[in-house]
This record gives sequence, C-alpha cells and structure tokens, in this order.
Amino acid sequence: MLSALAIVASLLPQQVDTTAVDTTQAASAQGSSLLDILVLGGWVMIPLVLLSVLTIYLLVERLITIRQAASDPETITDRVREYVRNGNVDSAIQYCKDKDVPITRILKQGLERLGRPISEIQDAVQAAGKHETFDLEKRTNLLASIAGIAPMLGFFGTVVGMIKAFQQIQDLQGNVNPSVLAGGIWEALITTATGLLVGILALFSYNFLIGRIRRLSNDMERSATDFIDLLQEPVSTERSEELPS
Repeated sequence: MLSALAIVASLLPQQVDTTAVDTTQAASAQGSSLLDILVLGGWVMIPLVLLSVLTIYLLVERLITIRQAASDPETITDRVREYVRNGNVDSAIQYCKDKDVPITRILKQGLERLGRPISEIQDAVQAAGKHETFDLEKRTNLLASIAGIAPMLGFFGTVVGMIKAFQQIQDLQGNVNPSVLAGGIWEALITTATGLLVGILALFSYNFLIGRIRRLSNDMERSATDFIDLLQEPVSTERSEELPS
C-alpha cells in the first residue's frame, strides 16, 4: 500500500509539469500576432488588406463631407424667404454664398434667375439639386463594389489554399498527418474570414452613408419646393410689389 502511494506521488509532479508545458504552448499559439495570421493567408490577403484600408478611408472621407454639408433647412429657408419678401435679393444671394452648403447653393441658382419664367427657375433649382446629390454620393459606389468583391476574393483564396492542401496529400500518397492537413485547411480559411469581414464592413458603410445622403437630399428637395412656392406666393398677395422685376 505504501509503495503504491509512493509511485502516485512521484508521478504527480510529472503530470503537473506536462500540464504546464501544454498550457504554455497553447498560450504561445494563441499569442500569434495578427500579422502572422495575415501572412498565413497567402498573397490573397494583400488585396483584402488594401480593400479594408480603402473602405475605412471612404467611410471617413464621406462622413466628413456629409457633416460639412449638414445644415438647418428650415432656418435657411426662412431667412431667404425674409430677404425675398423684403426685396433684398442681393442680400439673399450673399447669405447663400456665406453659408456655402448644398441647400444654399441650390437656392442661389434660383435667386440668380429671379425675373425669368418660373419654369426656368424651377429647372435650374432641380438641376442644382441633382448635382449636389451626385457630389454627396460620389465614391459610394466603390463601397458597394468592395462589399461584393471582398467575399469572392476571400473564397478564391480559400479554394487556392485547399488545392495546395490536396496537392500535398497527393505528393505524400495519402500518408498525411491529420494535424498537418488541418493546419493547411485553417490557413486557407483565413482568407474567407477576412473577405467576409471586409465585405460586411463595406456593406454597412455603404448603407449607412446612403441613409445619411438620402436625408440630406430630402432636406434639399423640401427647401427647393418651399423656394418655388415662395416665388409664386407674391403673385396672389399684396406683397407682389416687393419682388424685383
């Protein structure tokens, strides 16, 4: 009995040491840097990384542009209406120049054409609105393209990696260690995971930006409609003399 206990006691330190070694190896494996993981993905990771950087750049650049274009449409329209009703068209134009946001640039096109037929003014305002919307949507189509290309590129990298893995099996005539085969497979799947991640980021960025742009476009259309109504209003009121001919 005592000899059996002595044998168990002698084995315990060895088991503890073995467990410690396994834990250390697992920690070192988990501690692999992101760069090491990207390198394991192969050359396909290069365009995927570039696409991710481009996605972040486009998102930040468009957000800055949209934030600069944001304004208070009601306040701007009320101020322009006040100037026009008082006959201060030049002051209204200068106010639009000073604000220099999409809504005021649209209204300025109409103010500069006062005295012409209302249809011509309306066409100029609508054309200016389309131009401003186009500027806001500039380069967002690239985000939509990245959202579609990145996952397909990731799948392509995985297929290439799987082809190489099966070539190794053929070269070794099937005598392959399962751990080696599993390692080749998970390395190939890195590109799929990265491609999906980049695609999700690009798709979210695209939808988020389009939502913001549509809100701005709606504000511009509403201000343009109010402006056209303002020009038609003096025709049937006593303030018709206040507008310049």
